Amino acid sequence: MKNILVIGGGSWGTCLSKLLVENGHKVYLWEHNEEVRKVIRDTKENPKFLPNIKLPDSLNVVDDYADVLENSEKYGKIDILLLATPTQFLRNILKRLKNFLNYNIILVNVAKGLEIATKKRISEIIAEELGNKPYNYVLLAGPTHAEEVAQKLPSAILSVSENEEAAKTVQTTFSNLYFRVYTGTDLMGAELAGALKNCLAIAAGIADGMGYGDNTKAALITRGINEMFEIAKYYNANPKTFMGLSGLGDIIVTCTSKHSRNRFVGEKLGQGEKIEDIVSHMNMVSEGAETIKALYKIIKENNLKAPIFTALYEVIYDGKPVSELESTFMSRDLKSEFSN
Repeated sequence: MKNILVIGGGSWGTCLSKLLVENGHKVYLWEHNEEVRKVIRDTKENPKFLPNIKLPDSLNVVDDYADVLENSEKYGKIDILLLATPTQFLRNILKRLKNFLNYNIILVNVAKGLEIATKKRISEIIAEELGNKPYNYVLLAGPTHAEEVAQKLPSAILSVSENEEAAKTVQTTFSNLYFRVYTGTDLMGAELAGALKNCLAIAAGIADGMGYGDNTKAALITRGINEMFEIAKYYNANPKTFMGLSGLGDIIVTCTSKHSRNRFVGEKLGQGEKIEDIVSHMNMVSEGAETIKALYKIIKENNLKAPIFTALYEVIYDGKPVSELESTFMSRDLKSEFSN
């Protein structure tokens, strides 16, 4: 049995807390919203983020994650710290966390994105904020919607870390009969794939919102994947990773699923709504709508060939019509499929 602290009580943090308790671990869950914390504690449900799912009675909801890390006599020494908070809010969490990390711990991150201000991946943000604090970083990523995992529908995911032993520890901690965990070591590739697929899902949603069919959506996704490879090449990431669970697997589920909030954002954009109106009515964060801001800077500053991602940013934030996305990949000069 391991002692696990989960920071973030959204759908994924709540779902994984449930899974880990049912796997036999002792889990402490912290959610920043006091009202949500109280509801989870009192009812063992999270109707705001994970409705119609009963949570285990032995799930511990805490009011201060720092207390859990400081008071090992009361809570036990934490073995794994699960970060389930959106990318743009992570740095502030880390600034406080570093005051309490004084022994080697496994940090598991489940967010996917790039920080807007710095254009950095999450592992880079963590390294910058924690400095030489002792920890091993693991990314848990793949085609897994919380709504389905919570219902124990068969799913597969990737535990990826530059420290293979840490990845294996996470693999054995999270795995069960319906949640199969593979390991990998290409951290950069998995982080990039996870961040970029959220942006591509918004583009796929726009096609849905405009009423286009399967042909259009398939073409858009395929050409978007080609742009992801171009960006991977710039970062010297392993292209094979982009065809694995954290890449192609996650692309399929995020671009097509009714559960995908990034696809939902795109669908509403395709129907003519504005981004600020869409996100203001969402309980959860669209990582893709934030990541595209950082990605657009990277594309422009390094003269990368990514016309779909470029058009996506301009549609969302520069006021260009959604039809711009269609013309971007349908009206360009004719060429060979795999030419640059």
